[in-house]
Amino acid sequence: MKKILEGVVVGLKMQKTAIVSVTRRFPHPLYKKLMKKDNKINADVASFAPSLGDRVKIVENKPLSKTKRFKIMEVMKNGSA
Repeated sequence: MKKILEGVVVGLKMQKTAIVSVTRRFPHPLYKKLMKKDNKINADVASFAPSLGDRVKIVENKPLSKTKRFKIMEVMKNGSA
């Protein structure tokens, strides 16, 4: 079963790679307050042309390079809209 995550494109300075910020919310182990944690994931752009701020779905993939383990599955919402 491959992981499918949603995130926002925060970086496009590399060729064929986008940096996607994935936010998860979880309760604090002791105090139970909801907390946010961001992970920045390098994702392969493949045939998509996302822009900064776009909301995208990424799917787990075989290792494409030292840091790339995900690829963009679809662009869900434009960041400017």
